[in-house]
Amino acid sequence: MRSPHTVRRILVANRGAVAARVIRAAHKLGLEAVAVHSTADADLPYLKDADATVCIGEGPALQSYLNQDAVLRAAKECGADAIHPGYGFLSENAQFAETVEAAGLCFIGPSPRWIRELGHKTAARALMQQHGMPMTQSSALLPDDADAVTAIADAMGYPLMLKPANGGGGIGMVPVRHRDEVAGALRQAQSTAAKAFGNAQLYFETLIDKPRHIEFQFLADRHGRARCLHERDCSVQRRNQKVVEEATAPGIARDEVERMARRLETILSGIGYDVIGTVEMLYTPATGFTFLEVNTRLQVEHAVTEEVTGIDIVAAQIRLAAGEPLAQVLPERIGCSGHAIEARIYAEDPVRFFPSPGVMNRFQPPAGEGLRVETGYGEGARTSTFYDPMIAKVIAHAPDRAAAIAKLRGALESFHVNGVKTNIPFVLRILDDEDFAAGRLHTQLGAAIAAKASVAPTQAAPVAA
Repeated sequence: MRSPHTVRRILVANRGAVAARVIRAAHKLGLEAVAVHSTADADLPYLKDADATVCIGEGPALQSYLNQDAVLRAAKECGADAIHPGYGFLSENAQFAETVEAAGLCFIGPSPRWIRELGHKTAARALMQQHGMPMTQSSALLPDDADAVTAIADAMGYPLMLKPANGGGGIGMVPVRHRDEVAGALRQAQSTAAKAFGNAQLYFETLIDKPRHIEFQFLADRHGRARCLHERDCSVQRRNQKVVEEATAPGIARDEVERMARRLETILSGIGYDVIGTVEMLYTPATGFTFLEVNTRLQVEHAVTEEVTGIDIVAAQIRLAAGEPLAQVLPERIGCSGHAIEARIYAEDPVRFFPSPGVMNRFQPPAGEGLRVETGYGEGARTSTFYDPMIAKVIAHAPDRAAAIAKLRGALESFHVNGVKTNIPFVLRILDDEDFAAGRLHTQLGAAIAAKASVAPTQAAPVAA
């Protein structure tokens, strides 16, 4: 167990909605929060809520939010004793976490060891397999030679999913259904993985057609205990990028979900995992739950879990990173009230799904009982080509799923944005879809809904940050 940290001032090494969210959590705990920003983000409204701000570079992420030296220099200059990385950017960078700790600061995330071991997908699968987690067949790291990779694919059998070993967020995943697709898929996946993660290593997993994407939210202390905060369904996606998330997962027997949650608690407690993480699983009635990966960070969709449990996950993350035990951070029983559903709102063309940068001369998010909007933007703010185009998350909480869907639909219909295009029309099509309403969810549903409207989404979403 590491020595506890005294945290008084947190540097938020991120931007937009997650930076605003961390600032709120810090203030709730009576802590100060310092926001870093690039020159492109200098006028975003949430910066006014920080106790101090530091410009760390020009607009491109490599010159600002991904510049480790600039972030650490800012932390030193402002007197921070902790760094919260948010999600995306440096949040799953083990070398950055180690550098933060070597500087005597608290890294508000899992220990570098877990970021490194579980961030590498084949290593994570091997570890979880040792502990009896169910999973599909997978390969070792693949060689660069296309003929050798084809031979491995032939031996495993099709269909397969080609995946980056250091990936996340669905980026770089390429399905391979036939032998003649291997070489092209290999080139595509290597190029995407190298650009997105700085590592072109790939591996194969057996492809499950139309699974549910279910994830279990965990908090853990530095004393060997982990607890599950129920599960989320993240099946509604567009080209492997989540669009709609909800808690809890509809249509799966509670005893089946709870057995898996307890099993995961035992495994994570047993290995000494700490602070925060999400275990992602695929699910079909035929296969049950199969292990996918562990995300060693706060998730974009954490808010739906907060809404049904009443637990401030970000505040808990800060306390756990500082060394507090779970017994002091979480209630003895983690309840679950009603249903919550979230839509990610992007500044993008809702037909072609291209980013739509520009100045939002009107930005009026919805408001009302049971509604929550997470954003870093405001009227007059500019969306940039430098970053992910997500401009807001809209979360609806209600006594049951049908009421939550209706509330979210009404909220999106009253969300007024001018100056850029948004994906709100696409999300409304999802909410109105018969299969979605009935809970017949799977990872191809977003594409199917687009196809029903004679829309074929062909443009991959930018790297999440």
